[in-house]
Amino acid sequence: MEHWTRPIEQRALARLSSEQVIWLTTVSASGAPQPRPVWFVWDGARIVIYSEPTARKVAHVAANPRVSLNFNCDAGGDDVQVILGRAALAADGPAPRDNADYLAKYAEAIPAIGQTIASFSERFSAVIVVEPKRVRGLDPLP
Repeated sequence: MEHWTRPIEQRALARLSSEQVIWLTTVSASGAPQPRPVWFVWDGARIVIYSEPTARKVAHVAANPRVSLNFNCDAGGDDVQVILGRAALAADGPAPRDNADYLAKYAEAIPAIGQTIASFSERFSAVIVVEPKRVRGLDPLP
């Protein structure tokens, strides 16, 4: 998305910079939505997600690039942003160990799940990039 000017888009941008987890929804071969929480980093144009290469989400993206991403809502069910986009597997994308923004964001979380940066980079070597196309949802109530 070239211009994120609407309030809902501005809120989504803020959350892309601050949230630790986003829900990625892919579509299975049978057409069923498959939501799952994932770690991510916003690079200013795309959402970058790392995955185990054998994870179902990788197969889903390869078969159908249409995805959605959403954040958790607030306790009252407000503050909802859903990002609709197109995902791709980036064979030449940087490994987690080479993505400084990703490492800075998850520096404490990677060891907390029993991984080193090297082991995490080896295990989560599939790079999924999502290009946002549209944002919809509900802004928080005043």
